[in-house]
Amino acid sequence: MDAWLRALQARADEAPSRPREALRATTDDVVIGSIEPGLAQRMVEAGLPIAVAAGGWRIDASPLNVGLARMADWLRAQGLASAWRNELLSVTDARGSEVGMIERAAVRPLGIATHAVHLVGWAEQGGMWVQQRAFDKATDPGQWDTLMGGLMAAGETVATTLARETWEEAGLRVAELREVSARDRLTVRRPVSNGYMVEHIHVHETIVPTRLTPVNQDGEVARFERLSLGELRERLQAGAFTLEAALILADALTGRP
Repeated sequence: MDAWLRALQARADEAPSRPREALRATTDDVVIGSIEPGLAQRMVEAGLPIAVAAGGWRIDASPLNVGLARMADWLRAQGLASAWRNELLSVTDARGSEVGMIERAAVRPLGIATHAVHLVGWAEQGGMWVQQRAFDKATDPGQWDTLMGGLMAAGETVATTLARETWEEAGLRVAELREVSARDRLTVRRPVSNGYMVEHIHVHETIVPTRLTPVNQDGEVARFERLSLGELRERLQAGAFTLEAALILADALTGRP
């Protein structure tokens, strides 16, 4: 288990598979992401508001959101964005302060950090509730995940994302759950098919009362299962879970028989 966990942790802090340079927002000292130099040069040639800056590239647009929207639209037209969601996510600086917003589909090509909330769901009758991701998901289709995991939309707090995603993904109201509490925050950095993923994950856990059964509401979950802890460990070590979920659940299982 220790060797397996070390391998997971190494995958969660992996350098980009191809060289990337810092992407800055208007001023040279506010880094908001990273970009492959070749992609940045293509954007320059396409007339987008991006220019060479010290140690990387700078978005030359005021307001910033206008420039980000133009870049996102171009990425979509070039087939370089993920599935378009018409969903804005916050663009943050190194301290986590919001400096702009961008369409969710464009964050990975631009190496923009996302913020997510996950919920570990212990079953009152024993074991843990987990979900299988829908098979048409852009990332990790068909793999297993925590009871709930979703990205924070622009303007949301951790609490509002927790409530919204718990309902949308699992059909559960936070007020009906027992002992909801925050765990440590986890950051994952790794290459993905359309760019580079930097994700700050706010982990919560709860006890799902026996009278409640998770039921998906938004079409993004194939099914739910309640696993014994032995079954959960077996499925984790078999690689059935997403990297993020595996790290979260391995930590949750620490110290449990």
